[in-house]
Amino acid sequence: MKLISLFTLLDASAGAAGTNPGGSGWEMWVMLILIFVVMWFFMIRPQRKQQKELQKFREGLKKGDKVVTIGGIYGTVTEVKDKTLLLEIDSNVKIRVDKNSVVKDFSETAQQ
Repeated sequence: MKLISLFTLLDASAGAAGTNPGGSGWEMWVMLILIFVVMWFFMIRPQRKQQKELQKFREGLKKGDKVVTIGGIYGTVTEVKDKTLLLEIDSNVKIRVDKNSVVKDFSETAQQ
């Protein structure tokens, strides 16, 4: 019985103070906007930066650059065209790939 009366007193004091347990509408919007700002700052912004760097790398490809295709094929650029590259993957073995399917070969820089 004392437990019920304690809850009744707490409920009455909350009503007298004028507090809304759910919070007001503008507080919810501020929190929602804050969540989106944090998500943009930590997720979207770095991803866009990485995409710009990759695009810059692909535009600056030249003969002799070492690259890796999306499929995991390591090769050296022997010819650069507008949208394609000719890669030498072994002695006298060359393949033509789309520029968008290559990334920089980091295997040699990691070993040094």
